[in-house]
Amino acid sequence: MKLEALRIPKPLRGFASEAELFDLVLDGDRVASVAPSARQDSARGIVLSACVDAHAHIDKNYTVQEVGAAQGNLFAAIERMNGHRAGWTAESLRPRMERALEDAWRSGTRALRTHLDWVQPEAPVSLAVFESLREAWRGRVELQFVSLTPLDLFADAEAGERIAREVARAGGALGAFVYRNEALLPKLDRVFELAHKHGLSLDFHVDEGLDADASGLRAIAQLVRARSFTGRVVCGHACSLSVQDDAVAHETLALCAGAGLHLVALPTTNLYLQGAWDRTPVPRGITRIREAAARGLRASLATDNVQDAFYPYGSYDLVETFGLGVQVAHLAPALDWIDSITLAPARALGLAWDGRIAAGCPADLVVLAATDEHELIDPRGRRRSVIRAGRILEHTA
Repeated sequence: MKLEALRIPKPLRGFASEAELFDLVLDGDRVASVAPSARQDSARGIVLSACVDAHAHIDKNYTVQEVGAAQGNLFAAIERMNGHRAGWTAESLRPRMERALEDAWRSGTRALRTHLDWVQPEAPVSLAVFESLREAWRGRVELQFVSLTPLDLFADAEAGERIAREVARAGGALGAFVYRNEALLPKLDRVFELAHKHGLSLDFHVDEGLDADASGLRAIAQLVRARSFTGRVVCGHACSLSVQDDAVAHETLALCAGAGLHLVALPTTNLYLQGAWDRTPVPRGITRIREAAARGLRASLATDNVQDAFYPYGSYDLVETFGLGVQVAHLAPALDWIDSITLAPARALGLAWDGRIAAGCPADLVVLAATDEHELIDPRGRRRSVIRAGRILEHTA
C-alpha cells in the first residue's frame, strides 16, 4: 500500500528531512519506506502513529444513566460509584469494558491503560474480566491496568502487601488515589516500598482538585529521588498545580522533571469536575502542561472517564480529546503537541514502539483528513482512516 503526499508532524518523524509532505510505502505490517513526496504543494492529509491512551477507567464507563452526573463534585462522584460498584459482576462488567475497547480500537488507539477500582485488599471482580479481555484483544489494543486504591488503605501493611502481590501476579502497575491525605509521606513511602519489593511501576491519581495546599505531586517526586526509585512513575491529574503560586509550581515541576516522572492531563473530566458550577467556571481543571514542557517534561493527554458520574459525556476518541486539550491549554502550534497522544504516552507506558514514524516501524497509523493544523480538530479534519498491521480498518465520518 502506498500513502501519498501526507504531512508527518515533526515530533513524530523518526528521520531528518526538510520536506513538508511524504509518501509512505507499507509492506505487510511494517512501513517499508518514507520519502519526500514528488508533490509538495497539496497535502492529502496528516498521518499519525496510532494513538496511546495512558489513563482510562473502562470498569466505570457507560454507567451515568444509572448513577447520574455529579456536576462538579469529585467526592460525590466517588460515593456514587462506590454504591454502584457493590453490584458489579463479571457479566455486567464485560459488555461495558468491551464497548470501550471497540470504541478505542475504531478511533485509532493501539494501547490503553485502565485504572481498576481496588478499594479492598481482595482483588476486584473487574481484574479477572480485564485479564480475559487483555488476552482476547491481544494484537489489536495492547492493554495495561493499574490498581486504583485509596492511599489510606496502604496504612494497613497486610492490605497493601496483598494488593501489591496480586498486581504483580497479574502484570499491572501499582496505583493510589492521593489527595491531601493525613500522614501523606509515610503512606506514599509504603507504596514505593511495595513497588520496589514486587518490581512494580507506579501510577498515581494525584492532586485532582483546585486546593493550592495539595502537595502529593511534590511528595511523589521527592520520594523518587530520595529512594533512587528506578521504576516508571506516572502521575495523572495534578490540577492543584494550576492554582499554586508560580514559584511553588515551577519548583515542583523542576522536581518532577529531575525525577523522570510522566505527567498525564485529563481535560474532559477535569474541566467538568473542577471549577465553579454556580457561575462561569474559573479557574479550570487543567495542569500546567506548557510549563512542564519547558522543563523537558512532555505531558500526555488521555481519556479518563466516559459517560459515568465523573464525566457524563465523551468517547474514546483521543483526537477529539487532543482538540480539547489544545484549546484549554493553548497548545500551539497544535501539531507540535501531537506527541501528547502518541510519543509521550507510549513512553509513559513503556511500549516497545515509541510512535516515531520511519522505515521499519509498525504500519499502525491514523490518516486524518486534515491537511494542516488549522483543520486538525474540526469535524471534517478529524475524519480518518485507521490502518493496523498495514490494513485499513475503518473510515470514520
